[in-house]
Amino acid sequence: MLEHALRPGTLGDLRLANRIVMGAMHLNLETRDDGGAAMAAFYAERARGGAGLIVTGGCAVGPEGSGGRHYARIDDPARHTALAAWAAAVRREGGRIALQLFHAGRSTTRQATGHTPVAPSALAGGLSREVPRALDEAGVHELVGRFHDGARRARELGFDAVEVMASEGYLLNQFLSPLTNIRDDAWGGDPERRTRFPLAVLDAVRAAVGPGFPVLFRISGTDLMPGSSTPGEIDRFAVELARAGADALNVGVGWHESRVPTVQSLVPPGAWTGEAARIRRAVRAAGLRTPVIASNRINRMDLADRVLASGQADFVSMARPFLADPEIVRKASRPGGAPTNICIACNEACIDRSLGDEPVSCLVNPRAGRELEYPRPTGRQRPRQPRIAVVGGGPAGLEAGRTLAALGHRVELYEAADELGGQFRLARHVPGKEDFGDTVRYFSAELHRLGARVHLNRPLNTADTDLLRGFDGVVLATGVVPRAAGLPGEHLPHVVDYQHALRHPGLLGQRVVVIGGGGIAVDLAHLLARRGHEVCLLRRSGRVGEGMGRSTRWAVLAELRERGVRWRTGVRYRAVLPQGVLLRDAEGTERLEPADTVVISAGQTPVDALRPVLAAVGVTHRVAGGAADARRLNAVRAVEEGMRAAHALAREVAADAGLRRGAAVLPTRQPPPPGRTAGPASSAIG
Repeated sequence: MLEHALRPGTLGDLRLANRIVMGAMHLNLETRDDGGAAMAAFYAERARGGAGLIVTGGCAVGPEGSGGRHYARIDDPARHTALAAWAAAVRREGGRIALQLFHAGRSTTRQATGHTPVAPSALAGGLSREVPRALDEAGVHELVGRFHDGARRARELGFDAVEVMASEGYLLNQFLSPLTNIRDDAWGGDPERRTRFPLAVLDAVRAAVGPGFPVLFRISGTDLMPGSSTPGEIDRFAVELARAGADALNVGVGWHESRVPTVQSLVPPGAWTGEAARIRRAVRAAGLRTPVIASNRINRMDLADRVLASGQADFVSMARPFLADPEIVRKASRPGGAPTNICIACNEACIDRSLGDEPVSCLVNPRAGRELEYPRPTGRQRPRQPRIAVVGGGPAGLEAGRTLAALGHRVELYEAADELGGQFRLARHVPGKEDFGDTVRYFSAELHRLGARVHLNRPLNTADTDLLRGFDGVVLATGVVPRAAGLPGEHLPHVVDYQHALRHPGLLGQRVVVIGGGGIAVDLAHLLARRGHEVCLLRRSGRVGEGMGRSTRWAVLAELRERGVRWRTGVRYRAVLPQGVLLRDAEGTERLEPADTVVISAGQTPVDALRPVLAAVGVTHRVAGGAADARRLNAVRAVEEGMRAAHALAREVAADAGLRRGAAVLPTRQPPPPGRTAGPASSAIG
């Protein structure tokens, strides 16, 4: 029953319903010109879903402190209406919300903010590469004042608490680290003086909001930067914060410029809870009861409960899991009810997008951040539920079927294989991607719960015209098959495609050459390297792993290097021979790359033979995922297209039904509305 996670807790004078905090996430929706409506809807849904406390994404205290163009700013009166709307929306749902006070320091650029970055010292950031302006004495005091004013304004706007960002390599963390603070004055020069700025910020914030109003501090349990603050220095700083009146210490890990993975799927769930446990021990040893919050890579409620039960932390912060399933807490409190959609730590639609300007969402829940565009169904049943077929049970088909069933349609899903999941069934074999299997289980359970009928081992083809004609609408999500490389010798016995290799890695020889260097090829190399194979990736042009997420590619490639995987780019293939692959390398030298097995991972081809059939019989339909367009296909696009196709088809089927009802009282039958069938791939998903 998760008694520890669901037990009420207190921060300052604020009583919380449970011990689960929704951690701060920047969504690139914060500055939309909608009066805060999109963000309010996003937060309100998570409050309804049971989050004990919601922490907003970073809200900058000054213009030069923004992390990018779409960060909220507490110092900008033009944003106050929107910020107040966020707080009001959460409180209407009975939730509690904290505004995170943020300053990027050197972790931003003039291009992003229009202002020269500032920092403790004039040292360029590892990611921004821009030299900041070192703050002088007046500048330091001005920033302390901005945190004071931001906290006061947050309380006035209706927020229940504030969190000060002093982690992840942002400004306050920069003052703490000898890597970024090389001053020799009142604000730097030794560990004690390096803590003065964040402690001054805490004093100012406390003075602004008064006693009892919760002030959380997000601190770094470990910077994961060689030469940065030591564990002892961090522990002493945590104790000083607790003594100075912080109501909770939220423990993060790692700087964004660190080369140690922290939130990628490669990192085992719960890997960083020891940092929170260490800080909690230091605080308790000092005789202080300040709550400590554990965070990073905790993606399941039962794991959160175990962390709390073990005494490693007093609260648990979960961020991306609330993107995957806004009801993760409420579902946990109702065992046997609706299944939980698990965060798979892919980072593709969340962290990777937050590093640019694209709105953040979630691979396994593309409604995230689009709550206004795609409201939750009301649950009211239509007098006659339209009957919809979904052809294909891969990522696009699963989301299309789930969405249509949730909208009240009678859904029948046809899958050619003996199991749902499509390429997710392959991905779950890759190290770190085991949770893809839970995604398949979630969708399978949801389809069952919502009353959809699933037909396995049932491929549909051109002979099924009469069956398809019997539906009110069809979503075609038949996916892709591996594309042939077109090389001499490609059909030799030791040559297989990537699907076969991922399904049957034990049948491959010791030396494996992979023709192709995209994301699937990298995943395969990762799997095989873990199994002890000697792997070489070959690519004609571009970077190995091109198309993979910005926050994941470097980490996976680093592991491949460590495990001895080799790759060659700029090659020209000559032929596949019994001994391996004959090629011309980037220097123009002809060579044989020896192999016991050659794997073709050179792209994909749509499975779309039913498209002309559906158009010919006049069935209203939409096409989603790889069946619509295999170019640059990834799971984020496939799942999102499945959702969009479902909503577009539902609207069109409803319009058709209305037209038919109207025809009963008209002297002649009206022609069908235009666009009943899918057009080109670019418009096929609605």
